[in-house]
Amino acid sequence: MHVFGERGYHGASIDDIASQAGVSKALIYEHFASKRELHDELLEEHAGELFRRFEESAARGQTGEERLRGGVDAFFSFVEDHREAWRVLFRDAADPDLEPVIGLLQAQATRAIVALTASDPTNPGGADAETVEMYAQLTSGACQALANWWQDHPEVPRGELVDRVVEFCWIGMDRVRRGERADRHA
Repeated sequence: MHVFGERGYHGASIDDIASQAGVSKALIYEHFASKRELHDELLEEHAGELFRRFEESAARGQTGEERLRGGVDAFFSFVEDHREAWRVLFRDAADPDLEPVIGLLQAQATRAIVALTASDPTNPGGADAETVEMYAQLTSGACQALANWWQDHPEVPRGELVDRVVEFCWIGMDRVRRGERADRHA
C-alpha cells in the first residue's frame, strides 16, 4: 500500500513492494499473478471497508441531512485512518489502465449518496432522480477533491471538513427541494 501510495501504480515495482513488505518477489507472485492483480485487490479491500463504514454510519440518521452528515463523516474518517489507502484509491484515478476499477468504485459511491439523499422522509416529494444523481456526482467529486486537499492540510479537523461539505451540499439541495432553481437565462 505504501509503495503504491507514494509512487502510483506505474511507478511502483514488484521489487519495491517486496522490499517494503520484507518478503521475496517470489512470495508475492505465489499470491498474485501480477502487479495489477495485487493493486486491484488492495483497491477492492479498502474500498469495501470505506463503503461498510459509509453505510453503517449513514444508516443511523433519521433525515437525509443526518444520513449525509454520517456518510460524509465516515468517508473522512476512513481518509484520516488510512491516508495511504486513500492515495492508492484515488491517486491514479485518471489512469486509463485503472479506470475500470476506479470507475466502478466511483459509481458505487454515487449510488450510496443517491440512496442517502433520495429517500429523505422529511421531503416526500424530493427532486427528480436525474437531479439527485447529478447532486450525488457533485458531492462525491467534492469530497474526493477535499480529501486530496486535506492531505496537504492535516491540521484541519475532520469535523470542520464534514461541516463544510454538509453546508455546501445540503443547503443547496434544500433550496432546490423548495423549488428554487438556477436560471441559466438570468
